[in-house]
Amino acid sequence: MGIQLSMPGTKPVVQPRENEVVLGPRLGLLILLTGAGAGLTSGLLMKLLRLVQHFFFHYRQGDFLSGVEGVSNAHRVIVLACAGILAGLVLLAVQRIRDHRGPGLNDAIREHAGELPERSLTVKAILSIVVVGMGAAIGREASLKEAGALVGKKLADLTRLTAGERRLLVACGAGAGMAAAYNVPLGGALFVLEVLLETVSVSAVLAAFATSFLATAVSWLMLPNLPTYQFPELPMTGSLLLWALIAGPLLGMASIVFVRGIEWSKEHKPQGWRVAVLPVVVFTMLGALAIPFPQLLGNGRNVVQLAFDEKMSVALLGWLLVLRPLATMLVLRAGVPGGLFTPTMTFGALSGALLGEAWNHLAHAVDERGAVLLGTGAVLAACTQAPISSVVFMLELTGRAGSLIAPLLIAVCGAVWIFRQFETKTTY
Repeated sequence: MGIQLSMPGTKPVVQPRENEVVLGPRLGLLILLTGAGAGLTSGLLMKLLRLVQHFFFHYRQGDFLSGVEGVSNAHRVIVLACAGILAGLVLLAVQRIRDHRGPGLNDAIREHAGELPERSLTVKAILSIVVVGMGAAIGREASLKEAGALVGKKLADLTRLTAGERRLLVACGAGAGMAAAYNVPLGGALFVLEVLLETVSVSAVLAAFATSFLATAVSWLMLPNLPTYQFPELPMTGSLLLWALIAGPLLGMASIVFVRGIEWSKEHKPQGWRVAVLPVVVFTMLGALAIPFPQLLGNGRNVVQLAFDEKMSVALLGWLLVLRPLATMLVLRAGVPGGLFTPTMTFGALSGALLGEAWNHLAHAVDERGAVLLGTGAVLAACTQAPISSVVFMLELTGRAGSLIAPLLIAVCGAVWIFRQFETKTTY
């Protein structure tokens, strides 16, 4: 808000800044409806994800990785090949949709006042969640963000909002979908402010918090109210502080390599008839690689948990550090839509685990689980250039990382600073 000076003896007149959205009763109601709608769509999409996973990998208990490990080698290849065929056919059909050349979610919010290509984005969102359930090495959050954004866009269309109001509603819907997907209401709200809107105006703060918290609460009707990762209470040590100081810049450099690989993949998506062929080739290759490395399938959530639990050998950590990001890049190179939130965290967890192992061979002992947590948060912060929301994400996703907040902040600062010296693009 701006303050206009008046004559002496009178009260100053408070006026809104140019382009600032004012929260009135109508917009407030739409914000609440957007949050509730984003929570509902997120819960339904997560149910669809679980249904696809259980159907194709024939498991009823345990996590996704246990389901993948429980089927035969041929079964993995066949399921992934089928995912490639499905993706190719759907992407070929999407080219016939009138709005298929419309902007992506982030560009629509930043440059087009929240005007989303509804039809093509809806098809891609459903395709994304299905192929992730079939084993694609991409994140699940893209479809949930897009669904929440579409809820906000539809409400904006029905009520003829201004461009600024539409942008706010669409961005908050996207953040609310992400918050509900991972049970991270505070992180989802900060993600809206720090990444999507890039503002901390009072109206944006209130809208982001209201939608994210309401969406998360609604999603509890269908999803468990539990942290995504199981993480123990760990004490902060001097060795971990020193590790964070040294590892932070190294994690920042690793993040640069990761982001540039992702950017290359996005810039070289197939065109024309190749959109039907390349996904089949890439997914079949991924299925073959999943024979020795079943950890390559899915968004990477189980790999992060294995790193937290110290259940992977150094050799496996090394292989996955190379193959996991490569698998994600190839899937994106094939033109398959998907998110990067968990794949980025996975790369950070593997990097942190290996740097922790190296530290333990060269210097004072450090708890590798702490190194994994710090590596995950630092790489996520660097790749997204969103340090505040990334730190909060780590606190909410684990529920027990508060004791490591000091070394986490040190690692995040080092990684983000180094990243900004050499790179301007991010995963978003």
